[in-house]
Amino acid sequence: MRLLLVEDDNHVAAALSAVLARHGFDVTHARSGEEALQALVPEGAGFGVVLLDLGLPDQDGYEVCGKIRKRTSTPVIMVTARADVRSRIHGLNLGADDYVVKPYDTGELLARIHAVSRRTPHEDAHGAGDGALRLGPVRIELPTRQVSVDGSVVQLTRKEFDLLALLAQRPGVVFRREQIISEVWRTSWEGTGRTLEVHVASLRAKLRMPALIETVRGVGYRLVAPGS
Repeated sequence: MRLLLVEDDNHVAAALSAVLARHGFDVTHARSGEEALQALVPEGAGFGVVLLDLGLPDQDGYEVCGKIRKRTSTPVIMVTARADVRSRIHGLNLGADDYVVKPYDTGELLARIHAVSRRTPHEDAHGAGDGALRLGPVRIELPTRQVSVDGSVVQLTRKEFDLLALLAQRPGVVFRREQIISEVWRTSWEGTGRTLEVHVASLRAKLRMPALIETVRGVGYRLVAPGS
């Protein structure tokens, strides 16, 4: 996922960019509101999320958020030291999708980034106009929970479908093992890691596309769209 980090402090930006890169994000750093707005031309410029610090040197962060929202529907997470409820409400009313108060836990920030990005359909998961996702020969019908490859239906278990659908909605994005376990199994990582590996292996075999789900060593998995 491409992420736009709007932060005027170069040291903070460098440290955060390094963390985000380790989790599979392609980070672009903007040091001012004007840089951020230029980076989002045209029409969001393919960014999946904007991480917007409110303490910018050239414009008020709230003003920048309002301008971003007029240009694109890209999710915006505000990052600020202002913890009062009124400030949060103001930010959300301007179109922010979430609001993180400094100092924050990195794990929580990553979870919030993934959460807001899931609310916006990804450009690479081509919708079929009927609640389905198409990835090369693979068709995933979300309403009926049916999967087919080259027109032939593939029988998946409930968890196999949930796992495939999660990855397929964000092709190319690395999902952490902990995040997958939390969303598909609704439990914690402990003791469930082997179950995830078995389900990934089963999906590769049933779809007869071993390269479709890529293992990102030390992090998790991502779906590689055919032909990408």
